[in-house]
Amino acid sequence: MILQPKTLEKLRLLINEETEYRGGPKLVTFFNNLGFNDSYGQGFPSRWIYTDEKLVKINGTPELDKCIRSVFAPVNFIGNYEKLDKCISDFNQFLAFDKWKVVRDGATIKFAQADKITFEDVSAKSEVKEDDFLKKEFDEITLNTLALDNALTEVLTLRLSEIKKCLNAEASMSVIFLCGSTLEGLLLGMAIKNPRIYNMAVAVPREKDQKVKAFHQWTLSNLIDVSCEVGYLREDVKKFSHSLRDFRNYIHPYEQMGSGFNPDTHTAKISWQVLKAAIYQISQKK
Repeated sequence: MILQPKTLEKLRLLINEETEYRGGPKLVTFFNNLGFNDSYGQGFPSRWIYTDEKLVKINGTPELDKCIRSVFAPVNFIGNYEKLDKCISDFNQFLAFDKWKVVRDGATIKFAQADKITFEDVSAKSEVKEDDFLKKEFDEITLNTLALDNALTEVLTLRLSEIKKCLNAEASMSVIFLCGSTLEGLLLGMAIKNPRIYNMAVAVPREKDQKVKAFHQWTLSNLIDVSCEVGYLREDVKKFSHSLRDFRNYIHPYEQMGSGFNPDTHTAKISWQVLKAAIYQISQKK
């Protein structure tokens, strides 16, 4: 198959970081398995330039098919086939313009002709309703399995204990502020633990010169969006995390006065559920 430049650009992103992060040595190995004979060393070009050059050379050859099969090889996604299927779905939106689509049949990756271009109807997506989100149950949550910095784990664990006390006392505003700050600490801890994954995300915040901001400069909104993009949070938690972020802004009295916001036990329960769900989803990703 012959792919247009936009499709090759998407394929490059999938190879370089979206399916897994591949540094220079890994990229050389990946393309050498497709018939090249390169070595990694001084003077090696940027990963993007190197990958773009290789994809142009194999475009329209059998090696391109092999390349795509390697990128989506199910054996590399054991325990996370949801991510594999999403990557395939995203790629197919580009591939449709080349009249092709990737099909996963169990552990086999196949190609099929795409007879028409279809666009995902965002409005038709079933959104997670608030009541359904609140009904989700989680086992007793613990931070110990996340292997975060020990001092951070101790601080966050103490906050979890304090949140429960505030819930019992119906101190709703305190619950919201504690949940928001704990979520921020949790996601920042994950970013510090996984700097390469977080810094390579599309949604990273940047300085005016396009350099990625240092983690301590990231807002809670940045941390939520990138944590979802790299797979630590799912869409439901991303959505309600932003609601929690908005609630937390009312720590400033004048913000609360201007909005007329008065938190109740329902708002506190949503905030607590967001935090529990985030911890659970991150632990499942580990």
